[in-house]
Amino acid sequence: MQSMDPEPAMLAARMAGAVAGALVSLAYMMPKGAREAAARAIAGIVSGLVFGAPAGVALAQWMGVSGLLSPSETLLTGSAAASMTAWWVLGALARIADRTGRGPTAKR
Repeated sequence: MQSMDPEPAMLAARMAGAVAGALVSLAYMMPKGAREAAARAIAGIVSGLVFGAPAGVALAQWMGVSGLLSPSETLLTGSAAASMTAWWVLGALARIADRTGRGPTAKR
């Protein structure tokens, strides 16, 4: 029976991309508090790990560079893109919730 364990190099590429995406997003859209930062970081890293491969393949095909990228580069790019997307979406939703009075920092 064949093993389903991921290769360590591919797992490292996914982790590096997910963490890099979260760190780059941190520089552009700062969280308002530690709770928001933790939630967005966890969501960004998890989404980078889960959606890194399909996002990387879709981006490479959309840009027309799928033949030029190695599998690890595709994973790294996709993980970073998925992580950044999750970070930005959660940040935008937190800002919208604060403006409508439903966020964690809203006065009750």
